[in-house]
Amino acid sequence: MGALDQYKERSMEGKLRELNRSFACIMVTGARQVGKSTLLKRVMPEGMRYVTLDDPEMADYAKRDPMGFVNEMGVPLCIDEVQYAPGILRVIKIKVDEANQQPGMYWLTGSQRFEMMKGVTESLAGRVAIVDLYSLSQREVCGGTLCHEPFEPERCRELVQSDNMCGLSELFHRIWLGGYPLPVLRPEMNVEDYFRSYVQTYVERDVQALSQVGNQASFIRLMRSAAMRTGQQLVYSDLARDAEVSPKTAASWVSILQASGIISLLEPYHVNTTKRLAKTPKLYFMDTGLCCWLAGWNSAEHLKNSMFAGAILETWVYGQLVRSFANSGKRPFLYYYRDRDGAEVDFIYLMNGCLYPMEVKRSSSPSTADLKAVPSIPTGGRYQIKPGIVFCTAEKPIPLPFGAYGFPIQAI
Repeated sequence: MGALDQYKERSMEGKLRELNRSFACIMVTGARQVGKSTLLKRVMPEGMRYVTLDDPEMADYAKRDPMGFVNEMGVPLCIDEVQYAPGILRVIKIKVDEANQQPGMYWLTGSQRFEMMKGVTESLAGRVAIVDLYSLSQREVCGGTLCHEPFEPERCRELVQSDNMCGLSELFHRIWLGGYPLPVLRPEMNVEDYFRSYVQTYVERDVQALSQVGNQASFIRLMRSAAMRTGQQLVYSDLARDAEVSPKTAASWVSILQASGIISLLEPYHVNTTKRLAKTPKLYFMDTGLCCWLAGWNSAEHLKNSMFAGAILETWVYGQLVRSFANSGKRPFLYYYRDRDGAEVDFIYLMNGCLYPMEVKRSSSPSTADLKAVPSIPTGGRYQIKPGIVFCTAEKPIPLPFGAYGFPIQAI
């Protein structure tokens, strides 16, 4: 059975069609195997030609003669894995300008953001809409009514859908499996075999293309170390020690993981204040299945009952929030808060001059005590603090005092 036969509807489909009516180029970025090619093949307009530069012969042609390649392929054209021939971006700019930036000319995808974003900045600025695709969201996996809008705290009561609700064991199975389409769509697949192959391919192809990593074993050790520290503040010296490399090398490799969509760094919230606040970002894996495999969890049941459960729940919630915005073509103003006195809030969402504090708890009985650090958040006289949300493992929404709200993690 082919990939399109097993296709899971993606929340981003409508956004791509909308962008295609306004922009000459659309670029979809994301980690390897999150479904970029399948998505574009599914929704690209009739008559659009598809080529992939994963094909060595095509990539060689595009690098040797970018103008000849683009002329031969014509428009409209979808070019997959464009990072393997970044020189064609300059040619596409010429073609777009010659056509007066006519909408719907080129769709592009790529797994590596460093070189690709540099090429976009230099060649296609103002001519391209850029969207980030991640592995399947919880709503996409469950296959219920998809929400095509970002998660907004003031509308969270409207976002609860019974399609997604489940017990704690099923929730941790979703987290442990993650959202890469292949293991989700093929339950008979051995998850350990999949992720072992994924990491090997990622290191041999994407990592080597971004930076000539001399010791692949050390790089994989750093990935494992980062996975075991998901949801924690980033400390390069800890990662360096585990990987047996220098802190400078660890920092370079973390940048590679970030550029290729494997991890995300969440910046701390701060205002112009004398209060001593955290300055270090927190590290999150963008797919919990990959994270769990790297961290050594071979079953959802072991994961559920582990000390790692809190960190992976927080990682899962972060990933689902980011996906809800990315699938709408947006990026959230999302931060975390921590001060030197120990007060901490997992996430703060900034919107329209308001701060929305959000906590993640494994408990099924949330309370306002879970938001005890909220009064410590400095506003600098600029922002209004709104009632908080506690993401929890309850199986239904729970109104809390003072306008706060317990929101089921299963419903994000």
